[in-house]
Amino acid sequence: MKVQLFIPCYIDQLFPETGFNTIKVLEKAGCEVVYNTQQTCCGQPAYNSGYWDESRSLAKKFLADFKDDFPIITPSGSCAAFVIHHYPQLFKEESAIQQDCNRIGKQLFEITDFLVNILKFDDFGAVFNHKVTFHDSCSALREYGIKNEPRQLLAKVNGLQLIEMEEAETCCGFGGTFSVKHPAISTAMTDKKTIDAIATGADYIISTEASCLMNINAYCQKQNLPIKGIHLVDILASF
Repeated sequence: MKVQLFIPCYIDQLFPETGFNTIKVLEKAGCEVVYNTQQTCCGQPAYNSGYWDESRSLAKKFLADFKDDFPIITPSGSCAAFVIHHYPQLFKEESAIQQDCNRIGKQLFEITDFLVNILKFDDFGAVFNHKVTFHDSCSALREYGIKNEPRQLLAKVNGLQLIEMEEAETCCGFGGTFSVKHPAISTAMTDKKTIDAIATGADYIISTEASCLMNINAYCQKQNLPIKGIHLVDILASF
């Protein structure tokens, strides 16, 4: 199957290896991956900060960059959910663009959803000999709607032991600009998240969101904690 690849800002700038591993995973699952090098941000940071005009400009570019009619895959439920649910709101007064929003909303998939529910491919022969725990990203869980898909994929990884933490569905404290505007609250939330993760005895916290991992890893490094975050795609690519 031919697919288009959308790489979010956080992965492009901070976790480029996750972007390359996304291609590796999709190709292993039998996909031909097309990457438009002109792509940029989907517009979510501007939208969440109240800059809707700036977000519209980026959204229009996104719609133009992904104009082909085959699936668009991204390793971020947050970005996917934003495009699917909020693009129609951004352009509710522009019927022509609204049609394009509806089109792209049906083409765009978060990668674990695409692998499990569309391709029906969940065993990559990956090997990861560690105890891990899983953090459910707020946007991936509540806006996009993935829950079991990442866990189904992890269940097929050789040597991996998944130990669920308490309050796996509770926010890690990032929330985009929330962590900047409310640093004390954000830090307390991240502290609670890492305490729950460490209590499982896991070596790694897995998530499907690079932004959550950026926040978690920064805290763990600053506090010299014996655990670190890793994107699920990076584990699936360990074959």
